[in-house]
Amino acid sequence: MRILGIDPGTAITGYGVLEQQGNKLIPLSYGVIRTGPELGLAQRLNIIYDEVSKKIKLYQPDTMAVEQLFFNKNVRTALVVGHARGVILLCGSQANLPVVEYTPLQVKSAVVGYGTAEKKQVQEMVRILLGLEKIPKPDDAADALAIAICHAHSRLGREYERRCRG
Repeated sequence: MRILGIDPGTAITGYGVLEQQGNKLIPLSYGVIRTGPELGLAQRLNIIYDEVSKKIKLYQPDTMAVEQLFFNKNVRTALVVGHARGVILLCGSQANLPVVEYTPLQVKSAVVGYGTAEKKQVQEMVRILLGLEKIPKPDDAADALAIAICHAHSRLGREYERRCRG
């Protein structure tokens, strides 16, 4: 199974593509989509849409995992990130991909083992779990890989439960 993990943002959207072969996770690609601050929101959303669509066509994932919007004290920031998430969810839907959303707590729990893990702990576990020499940079790319790992771990758990129930 191929998983596209997305960490939404309007200035920087992280992406990570993993191939899951049984219990093994193989990183295929990761990086970020950047939009310039000089651009209007509509232009930024268009770039995000185009670039996520290109990633879907290029890597042909079986599913897409996206981080849910967490509560943000800055309402304006939350709304803008919400727009980016909407465009990303639309990309997945138009590509007929199953789109699964995970909270930051779920991602941290799946990758590190507890939901209050620090960002550096998550990044180091991403490096270890994927057998990478270095922590993926920038942080948004590491976060996207963490989201993909979360989905892979969640999927394994659901399959195990189904087998146990018979």
